[in-house]
Amino acid sequence: MVISETAEKIRSMEIRGAGRIARSAAAALRDHAGEIDASDLPGFVSGMQRAAEILLETRPTAVSLPNAVHSVMAALAGARDVEDARERIRAAADEFIRSSGEAVNRIAAIGARHIRDGDIVLTHCNSEAALGCILAASRDGKDFEVFATEVRPRNQGLLTIRVLNDAGIRTSYIVDSAVRSFMNDVDLVVVGTDAVTVNGAVVNKIGTSQIALAAHEARTPFMVAAETYKFAPRTILGELIAIEERDPAEVLSPGLQEGLPHVRVRNPAFDVTPAEYVDLIVTERGAIPPQMAYIIIRDYLGWDLEEFSRESVSRRNETELCI
Repeated sequence: MVISETAEKIRSMEIRGAGRIARSAAAALRDHAGEIDASDLPGFVSGMQRAAEILLETRPTAVSLPNAVHSVMAALAGARDVEDARERIRAAADEFIRSSGEAVNRIAAIGARHIRDGDIVLTHCNSEAALGCILAASRDGKDFEVFATEVRPRNQGLLTIRVLNDAGIRTSYIVDSAVRSFMNDVDLVVVGTDAVTVNGAVVNKIGTSQIALAAHEARTPFMVAAETYKFAPRTILGELIAIEERDPAEVLSPGLQEGLPHVRVRNPAFDVTPAEYVDLIVTERGAIPPQMAYIIIRDYLGWDLEEFSRESVSRRNETELCI
């Protein structure tokens, strides 16, 4: 079953990166729509809703995932019959995948303008959008150097340095804890994000917040590359983004853990960077200050306070019925 296979690949990080996760989820819903054997529209919708729930449970922090699912599932509204609903899902999923790819290219073109000849650029994790900015600047003929972090404990930095190396970009590979030592030499920090809240705070790979703090102290510009579908609509109501904690075995082998009965391993996959440490968020709609995050949610994602109010009332009523 394509849904369960995709969900497991997302959960195990075989599919990683917020953009790739979102596109994979959209594709899985599209393919699942073709597999459902339903005789009536309610049965089809129910099957799609179950599939959506399975995908949504895989990675709680990656806001791109629920936004992708919301975008595809919204196509069911107004469907006349099963075949019409099936076609609507297919079209919505293909459109999301297409626009997601175009968004990365657009972000790369805009972000590249902020990289100058002679710059030293620092990047963290393996962000498709952030790397796009760096690669676009190189294609534009700019001569610069990149510092890339290792990104413990999964070492996603290895993926980043391979891409940079293949592009012929001079790169220094550093341990995460060396960022402060090199920050005064850095001219620009470029990172991606898994989520942007309504107040412009950025949720990204663990260690990002410390890098942002070091950049703020050193007066080094901190730029975030983010597709609009990574903005978190539910933060409008004050909901917090869940920070995923992963298997302790990623940090300490089970054998070593057994010999340390009084030690608890904490392995958060993400942290939150306050908006005041972010200088610019580059989206496919343009470069904005973090304070404009609400405009993206309202105008480009199609979520607003009225919609959330209706949904909150509906959920409350469902809870009261269960009681």
